[in-house]
Amino acid sequence: MSLPNLQIALDNTTLSDAISSILKVGDEVDIVEAGTILCLAEGMEAVRCLRAIYPDKIILADTKCADAGATVGKNCADAGADWMTVICSATIPTMKAALKEVKDLQVELYGDWTFDHARQWKEAGLTQVVYHQSRDALLSGLTWSESDLDKIKQLVEMGFKVSVTGGLEVETLKLFEGIDVYTFIAGRSIRDAADPKQAAREFKAEIERIWG
Repeated sequence: MSLPNLQIALDNTTLSDAISSILKVGDEVDIVEAGTILCLAEGMEAVRCLRAIYPDKIILADTKCADAGATVGKNCADAGADWMTVICSATIPTMKAALKEVKDLQVELYGDWTFDHARQWKEAGLTQVVYHQSRDALLSGLTWSESDLDKIKQLVEMGFKVSVTGGLEVETLKLFEGIDVYTFIAGRSIRDAADPKQAAREFKAEIERIWG
C-alpha cells in the first residue's frame, strides 16, 4: 500500500488570496489545486500563476467540466495544469476528449453515480476518481459513514486511484486506515489554520504514521 499524497485545495475567491495561501504551504504538499471557486472567479490565470510559482509540482485545475471536454482540457493544459477534473455526469465522449488534452483526468463523484458508470469510465481509460463529502452535505450535518468507506474500497478494488475530500481534519484520517487512498485533499483545515504550514505537516505526519 503506497503512501497517500496530500493535496491543498485553493478554493479562495481571489487570486491574490490564493497566492497568499499557497506561499505558506506549497512546499509541504504534493499537489496544488486551483479549486472550482478560484477557477470560476479568476479563470485560467490562477493556473498560470500556480505553475509559475511551482514549476515542478502537480497542478490540478478543478474545473468539474461537464461539456466541451477538448476545449476545457486544452485551456487547462495551455495554462500549465497537469490534471483537470470532470463531473461524473459528463458523457464518456466529453471525458475522453478532455483526457486527450491533459496528462491525467479525475472524475468528481457527486450525486447518483453508479458502479456501472465507474466500469464505463475504466473502460474509457480513466484511472482517477475523487470521492466527496460535499461542502453542502457537511454543513447539513452529514459525516463519513461505513457506506462511504465501502464505496471507496470498492472503487480501489476496481483499480481506480481514489482521492478523498470533504471536511478532512488530521483526526479524520484514521477512518481510512487499511484503505489504499491515493490522495487526501484538504482545503480550509489547512488554509485557515493559525499556522498553515504546521497544519500541512501534521497531515503529512499522520499519513506517514498510518500508511508509512
